[in-house]
Amino acid sequence: MTLASLTPQAALPSPSTAVWQLGPVPIRAYALCIIVGIVVACWVTERRLRQRGVAPGAVLDIAVWAVPAGIIGARIYHVITSPEKYFGTGGDPLKAFAIWEGGLGIWGAVAGGAVGAWLAARQLGIPFAVVADALAPGLPLAQAIGRLGNWFNNELYGGRTSLPWGLEIHRMDPDNPGHALKDDAGQPILEPGLYHPTFAYELLWNLGVAALVFALDRKLRLGRGRAFALYVMGYTAGRFWIELMRTDEANTILGVRLNVWTAGLVFLGALVYFVRVRGPREYLVPVGAAATPGPAVDSDLSQVDLSAREAGSRPAAPEGYRVVSEEQYRHWRETGETPAEPDGEAPSDAPPTGDGVAAGQAGAGTAPESARDGAASAEPAAADHGAGPDAAGGTPEDRAGGTRPADRDS
Repeated sequence: MTLASLTPQAALPSPSTAVWQLGPVPIRAYALCIIVGIVVACWVTERRLRQRGVAPGAVLDIAVWAVPAGIIGARIYHVITSPEKYFGTGGDPLKAFAIWEGGLGIWGAVAGGAVGAWLAARQLGIPFAVVADALAPGLPLAQAIGRLGNWFNNELYGGRTSLPWGLEIHRMDPDNPGHALKDDAGQPILEPGLYHPTFAYELLWNLGVAALVFALDRKLRLGRGRAFALYVMGYTAGRFWIELMRTDEANTILGVRLNVWTAGLVFLGALVYFVRVRGPREYLVPVGAAATPGPAVDSDLSQVDLSAREAGSRPAAPEGYRVVSEEQYRHWRETGETPAEPDGEAPSDAPPTGDGVAAGQAGAGTAPESARDGAASAEPAAADHGAGPDAAGGTPEDRAGGTRPADRDS
């Protein structure tokens, strides 16, 4: 065996520049990746919300709250878990606000974004579990795109390796952030050897998690936040082993990186939630101004637009939503007939009160006679349409195919 045989024959390159100047404005690759990821997540979530009965454009109202809250949460988590950089000896507390210099924690981003989405969902009268399940596959896609920013920054890599996909790492200039140091000949300086591209491992893992959530949610028709719990389990399982490979500086507990502990604990919490919570997927029927079915989007439901609105008119935003079964939602989409209340009376169009979901406090009862054909009950009908074994869970009201309070997050 010769020295030449130990030399890698291939390597992954890294960019030597992560910041470009557009006049006086710096354009940062990491920020661009985050923005693109947010756009993709919003697009996926919008389509999935509309498939569940939410009016078009609701995702923008949610994003207005969730995105800023997610960024704030991400920064808070970073500062709390790395306080010595800001409050230790030689630290600068004001640097805690310098978010453009880097330092965002995904755990804080998800937690902060969830708080923002919850606040928005309450205002819109949408159950938070519906929002979370709609977001579940879009979030790992956004994270995968965001990891490309780490490639531009030459960060979040692992230990040395001789594998063909070993990563070249530039030595970055601390006095010129976003640019590699250069030698006397003006060439970017590389760190010696090749390194595991752990950011790429996480990128690929996140794509797999997104595919897993898409597939299982379509097959099992997950509801009540279980699709989101599945995403959390998938992401944290990958983050656990990937975090163990990283060699960048990090605080530790008992010699183990803090994020490893976080991944393990969050995985267990999501697993308990996924196992204990039961119930079919929730569908929504608008209450108020937009109580007529609007234009359908591609989905696994047979949908027919019976709105008959004038061309170019914009549908009014609904005042709230009622939670109904899949069978009732299907019937509403096909006929425009609003599901009856439990006592058989016509549903009330009174606007939501309190947190915007008073209309959801009335159960949906059974489907109209035209949908029942005078025979089967709502429970077996829902099972025939993919509710699965989880349909047996929940309260007797849920099992009957009726509604539940729209603000009850399981």
